[in-house]
Amino acid sequence: MDEKRDYTLTQEQLARYAKALGHPARVAILHFLAQQETCYFGDIHEELPIAKATVSQHLKELKEAGLIEGEVETPKVRYCINRQNWEKARRLFGEFFEQCVCSSGKCCS
Repeated sequence: MDEKRDYTLTQEQLARYAKALGHPARVAILHFLAQQETCYFGDIHEELPIAKATVSQHLKELKEAGLIEGEVETPKVRYCINRQNWEKARRLFGEFFEQCVCSSGKCCS
């Protein structure tokens, strides 16, 4: 019987990024932040049709995934894209989607 292998670090990181991108509000937050140098929580909240507490939860998820950074500037919090991890996510997703060997379009025929 074949031994099961653990997931690779790359697979785990890609899955973490995918989970963070798994909600439209988080995609909207990233889309908004990607177009800014930095912005404050209030700016983000004004862009989304959801409660402040919900925005906070989505920001927390994105921060834990490493896709954004937050810096406290009392009494506000400033957010921006984590450029290093953004580039890493872009590369990982690109490699993932380019790996399909079926170029004929008849893979499951």
